[in-house]
Amino acid sequence: MARQSGLIKIKGTLDNVSFYKTTDGHLARMKTSVDAKRIASDPAFERTRENNAEFGNIANAGKLLRDAVRPLAMNASDGRVTARMTALMAKIKNLDGTSDRGSRNVGVGITDPMSPTYLKGFEFNKIAKMSSILFKPLSVDVVSGEITISNLKPINDIVVPQGATHVSFSGGFAGIDFATNQRQLFDTNIVNLAIDGTVTTVDLSPLGVPSLSNSVILLKLEFFQEINGTQYSLKNGAYKALQILTFQ
Repeated sequence: MARQSGLIKIKGTLDNVSFYKTTDGHLARMKTSVDAKRIASDPAFERTRENNAEFGNIANAGKLLRDAVRPLAMNASDGRVTARMTALMAKIKNLDGTSDRGSRNVGVGITDPMSPTYLKGFEFNKIAKMSSILFKPLSVDVVSGEITISNLKPINDIVVPQGATHVSFSGGFAGIDFATNQRQLFDTNIVNLAIDGTVTTVDLSPLGVPSLSNSVILLKLEFFQEINGTQYSLKNGAYKALQILTFQ
């Protein structure tokens, strides 16, 4: 694809070139002249059909995980989270060393011992990375899903945006089965703290434990401003972080 330049940006189709706008800017690309029926049946396009089948699988796998954690992620995700998650699922699909080309899938690749390394630490909001906001070690119980942040002093251990007076911690224990497309989510309690020098141990415990083949434990952080006794969420997306702590 090509990037449009100049003062005037075009949208639509001119001859065989489509002009459109994305989050990456104004782009242009040639329209394909290959008939869809030919792609579906012509032996010359066998590799294309295989690639399309595998891409469909990784796209569905990424959507399954995002849907599983949607209650947490719907206000703590950036505009590129779908593309970034799909790219990770492609790496996991490539770990499938048994299926034929065109049939490789995330459900098999996820069983490889390397797969957790791709999802652990995934940031749903690159505008607000947990790794750039919270500077206090935490512990995670992978059996119960409990998250513990010991001796947290908010004023010292958190990068606080201007205007924030309080911070909330919450989390989730999600189960996913990439083979059957099932999902579960158990939220944790919410711990709301004033941003001051008080030392507190944050304990987050999920309401249940997922029973599906794979699970992720997530931590969410959100800032608030208190005015006349009421806390208001800071609406800018830079103030909400969500990270996958573990994948198993």
